[in-house]
Amino acid sequence: MARPRNRDYDELRRALIDAAGRVLSTEGPAALSTRRVAQLAGVSTTAVYSLFGDKGGLVREMFLAGFARLADAFAKIPATEDPVVDLRALGRAYRENALTNPHLYELMFGRPVPEFRPDEAASAEIRPTFDALVAAVDRCIDEGAFAPADPYEVAVGLNGLVHGMCSLELRGALGDRTEADRLWDRALETMLKGLSA
Repeated sequence: MARPRNRDYDELRRALIDAAGRVLSTEGPAALSTRRVAQLAGVSTTAVYSLFGDKGGLVREMFLAGFARLADAFAKIPATEDPVVDLRALGRAYRENALTNPHLYELMFGRPVPEFRPDEAASAEIRPTFDALVAAVDRCIDEGAFAPADPYEVAVGLNGLVHGMCSLELRGALGDRTEADRLWDRALETMLKGLSA
């Protein structure tokens, strides 16, 4: 297969990443191969090698794509005059991104492919998503909505909460969407109330 034309590049790249994510999440890491991914995407394995180099490169790009989609979700949140409203919106965007991309979520935060570990460059590339959370917490503290605290430590706690809730929801442990909404609202409000000044 020839290298994809520029207008086809992003579409094919996304299709391959999503196909690989579906294989990983539904069939497990043993089933993840360039041949299987190419088959699901309806292309030759040459396309996978052309775009990602090898299976390791594909897994790395899946990892980065998950965080790129999260960063895009964060970027779409309009800023308001209320820092707590904006922080709550980050939590909701995190959740919606996980529900929209469940096939990438486990790779973003777990070790479903044991041989994959993000290198320094990948770790640096994904850091802005966490930095956005720290900045939102820092604003809540600066504007007096939260009691004085280390923004990084508060962000770690909030990240742990939303990650845990997402993991439970993706495994079906929070009930249907209505019940999950209620439990999410309760968890976030309890945490935010505890942080208030």
